[in-house]
Amino acid sequence: MFLSRKHLSRREILKGAGATIALPLLDAMIPAGTALAQTVAASSPRLGFIYFPHGALQDEWQPKQVGREFDFPFIIEPLKPFREYVTVVSGLRNKGGESSSPHGIIEETWLNCVNPRRRDAKTGVGITVDQIAAKHLGKETSLPSLELCAEPGGMISFRTPNQPLPMENNPRKVFFGLFGQGDTKEEREAILKTTDSLLDYVAGPTAA
Repeated sequence: MFLSRKHLSRREILKGAGATIALPLLDAMIPAGTALAQTVAASSPRLGFIYFPHGALQDEWQPKQVGREFDFPFIIEPLKPFREYVTVVSGLRNKGGESSSPHGIIEETWLNCVNPRRRDAKTGVGITVDQIAAKHLGKETSLPSLELCAEPGGMISFRTPNQPLPMENNPRKVFFGLFGQGDTKEEREAILKTTDSLLDYVAGPTAA
C-alpha cells in the first residue's frame, strides 16, 4: 500500500463528481476506424403492432397474387411506394381467439394467441409478443414500449399473463411521457431545472 498523504479539497471532489454527468454521444468520442454499427449510436430496430377491431374488407385488403410482384388492393395502396419493405402474410389463424363469442376475447388474445382461461403466471403463457420483444429492443430506448389507443378501454398488451398494460388515448400525455412536460423547449427546460440536484447547482461555480 502507498500512502500519498495528498489532500483533496471539497472543490476538487465536486469537480470530479461533475465529470460523471452523462453526455450525448459525439463523433469525437468514437475511436478512429470504428464502424458506427459497433457503437451505442448504431440504429436499433423498432417493432409496431396496429390493431383495429372491426376487421377489414378482404377483397380490398388482401392481395390476390402470391409473391413480391402483387397488386396493392385499395386499402393498402398507400404502402405501394414502400413495396420493397412490405411483406403481406395471409392465411394465419388465431386459435386462442376462437370462441362462440369472439368479440369478448379477441383483443386480449391478438398478440399472444392464448385463451384467457389458459394464461399461466407460472409458465409465462399469455405474455404478448410485443412485451417479449420489448425485453430485448427496449434496452436501447427511453421507454421499453408504448401502448396507444384511439379510445379508452381494451386489453391488448400483457407484461405478464395477468398484468395488462394500460393504453393511453390522450396525445398530450403521450407527448409529456416522451419529451417531458411543457409546450415548448424552453418550458420543458425550466420544469426540468426545478428538479436539479445539488451537484447541478454547483457545477457552474466549480467549473472555473
